[in-house]
Amino acid sequence: MANLGESILQVDNLVKHFPITRGILFKKKVGAVKAVDGVSFELHKGETLGIVGESGCGKSTLAKLLMRLEHPTAGRATLHGKDIFKMSGSELRRLRRNVQMVMQDPYTSLNPRMTVGDIIGEPFEIHPEVAPRGDRERKVQELLELVGLSPEHINRYPHQFSGGQRQRIGIARALALKPEVIVCDEPVSALDVSIQAQVVNLLESLQNELQLSYIFIAHDLSVVRHISDRVGVMYLGKIVEIGTEDEIYNRPTHPYTQALLSAVPVPDPMAREHREIIRLEGDVPSPADPPSGCRFRTRCWKAQEKCALEEPLLIRRAVEPHPSACHFAELRHVVA
Repeated sequence: MANLGESILQVDNLVKHFPITRGILFKKKVGAVKAVDGVSFELHKGETLGIVGESGCGKSTLAKLLMRLEHPTAGRATLHGKDIFKMSGSELRRLRRNVQMVMQDPYTSLNPRMTVGDIIGEPFEIHPEVAPRGDRERKVQELLELVGLSPEHINRYPHQFSGGQRQRIGIARALALKPEVIVCDEPVSALDVSIQAQVVNLLESLQNELQLSYIFIAHDLSVVRHISDRVGVMYLGKIVEIGTEDEIYNRPTHPYTQALLSAVPVPDPMAREHREIIRLEGDVPSPADPPSGCRFRTRCWKAQEKCALEEPLLIRRAVEPHPSACHFAELRHVVA
């Protein structure tokens, strides 16, 4: 667990709704997909904040919002006190330098027609103040070496590398402008398990060396646990529980978090015998028509009338060691 430094990124009630329209010539809005619906958190210097949840819960939309690839329906996100959605001109250019992204799929995120040197050096073309033209090749070679690749491979093309090596190239590109924050959107989900560990270890060593802050988005709970200092659990566009790695994995209080953790494979056969498996009934509701009140209530074994009438706030209650959005949250110790 890292010692939390200053808060550098604050996200406050961030909302992104995608309109649903009908008609060909005269499109009429008939609804909205509530991809992100009131997300709040903060990121500290040198910290890794993991975001976990099922596919379709809004994790990648959240990443696009933080990168300014999408504009929010409501809410704000501030970097060092400045609202990133109100930035333009020189401020926006500084944001692009300071917040970079590692994409999910290393097979499609690299241009197959460009050499590795051109891919990693492209940020210098957009931000020439970072590196003089005559010094760019040396800097690209240094970046290749930093991520564990040979500087001699600068003239190779992406198809000449394995999946893990391609993701290292993507990481080198993200590091080129010396960012403060890197948004990692499922950066190891397309890789073999053994390669996943190598890439995660690389990200950790780079963080320690360069004092980076990560937002690490994934659906693999084991990977998130390995790299994260704090973890936020998302369900249907909302964060339902957030706390330290130890609090979330060993002392979860929200029923959804407890159900997720009960499905994680346990290698110890003795521990498996004493572990309760929580099986959720039904399907995840549509983000275009989420349930009233608590969004998890249609699959929750604790649901009562209050859950349908009143949306639970993400707050810390008397029985909880950390914030959880559940009216009937209960501390549960997990057998790991």
